[in-house]
Amino acid sequence: MKRIAKMLLLLLMFVPSMASAETYAEKSEDIMCNSEVKDQTYLSKTINEQVLDSNKMYLMQKSNITNISATKSIEKEVIRLSNLERSKRGLKPLSEDLKLSRIARLKSQDMSQKNYFSHTSPTYGSPFKMIKSFGINYRSAGENIAKGQRSAQQVVNSWMNSSGHRANILNPGFTHIGVGYSPNGNYWTQMFISK
Repeated sequence: MKRIAKMLLLLLMFVPSMASAETYAEKSEDIMCNSEVKDQTYLSKTINEQVLDSNKMYLMQKSNITNISATKSIEKEVIRLSNLERSKRGLKPLSEDLKLSRIARLKSQDMSQKNYFSHTSPTYGSPFKMIKSFGINYRSAGENIAKGQRSAQQVVNSWMNSSGHRANILNPGFTHIGVGYSPNGNYWTQMFISK
């Protein structure tokens, strides 16, 4: 009986850490420092991409901590499935552009946080303006967005069943892709460029 109780206690200790998102309240013993400036890293990239400004975090503030590695895995699956569709038609695969994926993720998060669904962001403007504002040069660009699909397969299927979205995925002129996913509302963004 004691053995079962110990195993149950051990299991209960690990179950909360397996969730994809948690709410965390800042405590007085938590330390936020400015080492990110010295090291040229940013808190939002290294710890939690939903915390866009570490200077605006306050004691006892509650924030959703999203499992970023799970989100990135889903984004990579969208890229894989999109390239699979291209390969079925004899097209070269798109190369993942990490900076473009970061921009696409910001777009998906922006749509989720500001509750809109549009190619034109109230924060960043058009996708073309957004891409350029983050310092990416391109010859041509395109964007696919979606909302509500619960898996990479569902969203790629939806895009492939829409002529305009399918045209972006299968555009032989595009060379690079970035994908962003926000699990809060299931917002998806694909950004394509040719370099």
